[in-house]
Amino acid sequence: MYSLRRQHIGVLSGGILLLVVAMGISRFAFTPILPFMRIEEGLTFKEGGYLASSNYIGYFVGALGAGFIYRKKKNFLLINVVLNICSIFIMGLTHSFILWGMLRFIAGATSGFIFVLTSSIIMDYLATHYKTRFSGFLFSGIGLGITISGLLVPMIEGVFEWETTWLGLGILSALFLVITLILWRNISIKDGVKVEKSNDTKILQGFMPWLILAYGLEGLGYIITGTFLVDIIYNIESLRAFASFSWVIAGIAAAPAAPLWMLLISKYTTVKVLSLAYILQIIGILLPVLTQTTWSVLLSAFLFGFTFVGIVSLSTAYARELFPKQSGVVVSALTTSYALGQILGPILASWTEFYFKSFKAPLTFAGSIVTFALAILLVGKWYSERKEITKSIEVFHTPK
Repeated sequence: MYSLRRQHIGVLSGGILLLVVAMGISRFAFTPILPFMRIEEGLTFKEGGYLASSNYIGYFVGALGAGFIYRKKKNFLLINVVLNICSIFIMGLTHSFILWGMLRFIAGATSGFIFVLTSSIIMDYLATHYKTRFSGFLFSGIGLGITISGLLVPMIEGVFEWETTWLGLGILSALFLVITLILWRNISIKDGVKVEKSNDTKILQGFMPWLILAYGLEGLGYIITGTFLVDIIYNIESLRAFASFSWVIAGIAAAPAAPLWMLLISKYTTVKVLSLAYILQIIGILLPVLTQTTWSVLLSAFLFGFTFVGIVSLSTAYARELFPKQSGVVVSALTTSYALGQILGPILASWTEFYFKSFKAPLTFAGSIVTFALAILLVGKWYSERKEITKSIEVFHTPK
């Protein structure tokens, strides 16, 4: 019960590699590549924001759609992985802004499906074998992918052009898919069961709506840093040399983050641990606004990676704990809210940067949004617990 057998490690490793591809590479490699595309292709900050939002619109569609997949999850998942890898590869074969937008949408939609289905499959698999405590390791794939893209992008770009970077990442992603197919060759995934609707199975009750709302606001706030961090640092002349390195720092911090955050909930309540993650993220977002030094931007990158993966893993695990028989539905609901925030984030960041003519404006906006998300989380927990206590008192005093 307290260790993983070889088969369990293989299944979990396959899930990690799929998140490396869909999240760390397909979604977040765009962040370190964007400065090179902006210079070599003449993209504006606003156009970069539109490409990012196209990806997040796709992610919203994919995350929403994944909640309706109950049968043949494995086959549907692997089809999306293939399409996702194709979208990465083709990015390096075209110079059309419209086609870029379409490819980023496809990458986003397939990433949404991959994240929700992989999370649901792995968490259900681990729960079946009484290994739920290891679920946090799955989300280390996000950090590993960010680290890989952060290291490879400047290396490839230093020798070739940005186009070759996309091609190289596409080839690497295909290799990770092959490894996953080998690791998953002997596992069978049971079809999901559509739970009958009742008062107990409605997910929009109790604390869950507050968690979903806070998670959506987190998606809006964090993604501004996630999309433009490297670009912002690159455009500060004195810090330009640290731009790509900052993304590596974010990935290194993100890789072990999920297991470490999950370890804390064995000692403290999930909401308390989540609150700490939100507070540290707010500090990380606002650091470059307060001071533009090497240490401040690198610490900002570290806190970004360490907290956003923690918030993802903690929120997802807590939602499944609230509704254990509806993992696909609750993960989809959370991820859809998150994706909606991510759609708005880059657009609002572009507008604030354009209006105030400073990178400090979008970061300040992002920090205020995540602060509001934290307030929603705490108020929601207090209100839902108070409502539950009131309900229990009423039941106790009801004449039998």
